[in-house]
Formats: sequence, structure tokens, C-alpha cells
Amino acid sequence: MLRLLALGCARGAGARVVAHPGSRKVSDTRRNQPASSEAAAGLEGVCSMLRLPLQASPEGLDAAFVGVPLDSGTSHRPGARFGPCRIREESVLLRAVNPSTGALPFQSLKVADLGNMNINLYNLQDSCRLIREMFQHIVTAGCIPLTLGGDHTITYPILQAVAKKHGPVGLVHVGAHTNTADKALGETVHHRVPFRRSVDEGLLDCKRVVQIGIRGSSMTLDPYRYSRSQGFRVVLAEDCWMKSLIPLMAEVRQQMGGKPLYISFSIDALDPAYAPGTGTPEIAGLTPSQALEIIRGCQGLNVVGCDLVEVSPPYDLSGNTALLAANLLFEMLCALPKVTTV
Repeated sequence: MLRLLALGCARGAGARVVAHPGSRKVSDTRRNQPASSEAAAGLEGVCSMLRLPLQASPEGLDAAFVGVPLDSGTSHRPGARFGPCRIREESVLLRAVNPSTGALPFQSLKVADLGNMNINLYNLQDSCRLIREMFQHIVTAGCIPLTLGGDHTITYPILQAVAKKHGPVGLVHVGAHTNTADKALGETVHHRVPFRRSVDEGLLDCKRVVQIGIRGSSMTLDPYRYSRSQGFRVVLAEDCWMKSLIPLMAEVRQQMGGKPLYISFSIDALDPAYAPGTGTPEIAGLTPSQALEIIRGCQGLNVVGCDLVEVSPPYDLSGNTALLAANLLFEMLCALPKVTTV
């Protein structure tokens, strides 16, 4: 297996599950639990995602957080390589259950943090190879990856690994940009192209691809033509302004059906008033509540992987962007198949 950059173990590993009153089909087996703030200070131990234990291998896990500290594909403002560690720092504020949705992720699944994977900061193509091989190992083990990015380049090799097991997958992509460009400076792999390359290689079920929150200035008057020509549904940010996205997600659920689905969430989907710490911010974006509606709208679908990308801590002086990212990753965990709700 590829080398992981271990972070250490958080307190609380192997804690016995106490079933929520009225819960259904909740296993009493020993699973990993986040450390309770009533028993452990937030700054105690080594920093891991949600203060979960660190594990070197995905074997035996139902889901795992894994960091990909890469920003070599960034076009302008760098810093996303520091995103995974910063998201983990803010995740200590999160707890074990989701009262809003009734989800009991840690009583339903065995989850751990696999740390940050090893990548080649000097060679983007080699980094993509390392990411692809690492995620092939994760999904082959029957573990659903929840990825802390990293710039959006990483989604391309992750989709290569996921599609190798599941075949072409549906996609709920939340972001400011379609990421369907072709070349830049003669290069065909960078953070503007992951979904173009994924179409080229047949990784996506194009009739089940939805892109939400798209906006911003462009070099052409029809920047969404490629996505729509492939059969993608493109939902512009202005079509989301001042409204709930629950009706939209009801349509998306019907479109996705029971087939494998991947969620890719770029933090630049949110308005920079909420998430300034990103490399390519665009004004007039989604709100945090709309982001929750989108992710919660995927609950019960056949989600086989997720990522949260483009958090750039150097532009996130308050930590709000990383805090939002940590919460959205927790919501993705709560939306996974086999998570019990009450």
C-alpha cells in the first residue's frame, strides 16, 4: 500500500456505542467514536478528522477520511495543499450525531482517518498516479472515501479509481466553475479540467451529472456549452438565489436513482462572504444553508465517494472556510448509505 503521512491517534477509539433511543438496526459492536468534549479537551492528543483514530489501512473500515495535500494544479492563488490539516483542526468542534437529520454515522459505520497520503509536489502527473493507486486500494477494500483536498485536480484520479470498481458514476458537483476546460498553457491536467478528462475516459454517467452553483465572468458568452452538450444539468447560482434548494434536490434524487453517485464539493460554491479561503472566489454564491440542503438531499442515495476541495488556509484568516468544510464533510458522512437515521 502507498505510504501515508500518519497524524497519530485521537482519544476515543473503540468506544462502546450507546444506541440512541428509538434507533433502528443500530449495531452494538465496538466502533470508532469521536472523543466527547465532556471527557476530553478539544486540544488534547494529535489532531485528526473529528478526533477519530488514525488507521494506516482502509481494511475493515466502512468509510474513511483521507487528505490529499495537493495544489500543484492551481491556476492562480495557491495554498490548498494546507487545506486537509486546517480542516482537521476545525473539525474538533463537531460531535457524533446529527440531530437535524437524525443520522447516527458512528453507530452505523466504522470510520477512521487515514491521514494525508503521499503525493509528488514536483510532478502533477505523478501525483495523479499516486492518488489513483491510493484510492483504488481504498475502494477495493470496500471503504467509501471522504477526501479532504487539495485543489480540484484530485477529483480526476479519484474518479478513475471509483469508476474502475463501480463503472461510470453519477455526479453531484457543487462549485462556482464547471471545470470542463481542455488545456491551459499546453497542459491537459489541472484544476480546471477534471470533469472534461473524466468524460474523455468514460468515468461519468453523463445523464446523471448535475453541476450546482455555477457562476462568474468568462472568456465566452456560453461557457456552459460543453457541459450541456454532454448531457449535464447546469444549475446557475442566480437560479438558486433567495430560495430553498430542497425542490431541486428532489429532482436530482429522481435523476440519480439507485446507481452509484459521487459528490464533489468545491468550497468556492459558497459565497466568499462565508468562505473567503479559496483560490478562485466568485461573488454571489450559495449560502451555507443551501449547501446543507444539497448534501442532505443526497441522503439515502448510493453515494460511493465524496470530496471537499479548494480550501486555501492562507486566505482564510478567521478559519471560517475550514470550519464550513469540516461541517460539510460531516454532512457527507451522514448522507452515506447504511447510516441509520432516527
